[in-house]
Amino acid sequence: MSLTNSLLSPNMTWSTMPPMPLPSVSPLHVDSFSFPPAITSPASSKQLFLGGAGVRGLEIEGKFVTVTVIGVYLDAMAVPSLSVKWKGKNAKELTESISFFRQLITGAFEKFTRVTMKVKLSGTQYSEKVAEYCEEILKSSGRYTKSEAKAMEEFLVVFRDQDFPPGSSIFFAICPRGSLTVSKLLYSSKSKCVE
Repeated sequence: MSLTNSLLSPNMTWSTMPPMPLPSVSPLHVDSFSFPPAITSPASSKQLFLGGAGVRGLEIEGKFVTVTVIGVYLDAMAVPSLSVKWKGKNAKELTESISFFRQLITGAFEKFTRVTMKVKLSGTQYSEKVAEYCEEILKSSGRYTKSEAKAMEEFLVVFRDQDFPPGSSIFFAICPRGSLTVSKLLYSSKSKCVE
């Protein structure tokens, strides 16, 4: 069950006692990568559920090339937090709503993202594209300030001397108070951790 289906379920009930139970979701398999239905956050040690997964890529010479495969995990608090405004909306309405995704990103609950490389990227290639995309979104929403510009500069430095072979992953944990934890794992062709 996806986040969308969790929000739409009329039978969804939640306990007010911590910890909140996770919604029942299935693992997702995207472009030969698997995302388990739940993970333990490295930042908070909380259980998070799989909210969704997909690919990011570019069109090169008229052909779509998958660059990264991304899975997003959320704290169980995401469902009641988002359902206040979005309950009753169908999947199409949610996936086409910029406002929904903005609330998902800015919501006061933990988020965890696993970005796995499908192609080899340098840290500079990866961070410049992410920074460009984030800057574009922030500017279009009127939220790009000196503070965000400084954060973008810091983000570019984090990955400057890194290389990401296919199969390597970057993990981003975003806590409700706004802190960001970044870690990376590199895997050999035999999927053993090498860093």
